[in-house]
Amino acid sequence: MPCSLSFKLFASLALVAGLAACDSQGGESAQEQAELREGNQSFAGEVDRSGAGALMPAVGLTNPDGRTLNLGALQGTPVLLNVWATWCAPCVREMPLLDDLAGDYDGEMRVIAASQDLQGAEKVVPFFEETGLSNLEPWIDSETQLSFAFGGQLPVTILYDAQGREVWRILGEYDWSSEEARALIEEGLGRNAA
Repeated sequence: MPCSLSFKLFASLALVAGLAACDSQGGESAQEQAELREGNQSFAGEVDRSGAGALMPAVGLTNPDGRTLNLGALQGTPVLLNVWATWCAPCVREMPLLDDLAGDYDGEMRVIAASQDLQGAEKVVPFFEETGLSNLEPWIDSETQLSFAFGGQLPVTILYDAQGREVWRILGEYDWSSEEARALIEEGLGRNAA
């Protein structure tokens, strides 16, 4: 057992080091994070359809109240899964746009924000409160399983259809208020062709 525990610790440290490119140095206050969001944004994320048809990973998430959610069991409603962290500047900048999107598609699609913050609710709850996010579902992936599953880059956002199969994913920051984003969502909801 000690070997597997050591490997898990090593793998977690490797992931944190690998994600450092997203790191905004982690010391920003909510006001500084808000200023980041209002500054120059370069939305470099691109649509990737190479994983289309793959099942949503069966990863367990926890919400700030301690409820658990098995992603692999979600079916019946499309899910937009955003994998992010409070210390990732591109993640922080796109969160208000995702929150607006979640409000616009309330009842038609779940928008789940899966935090990769190792401190869990200690970081996520204040971030949601200070930034006024009210439509996103905050969940915590305390073992960063989703980061491993999706190659360690943050942010990554994946749309799953009502059967839990991937439609497309976007690696990197994306303009969720754009017409292109709305067309992609509509496609995932089965309302128009690609």
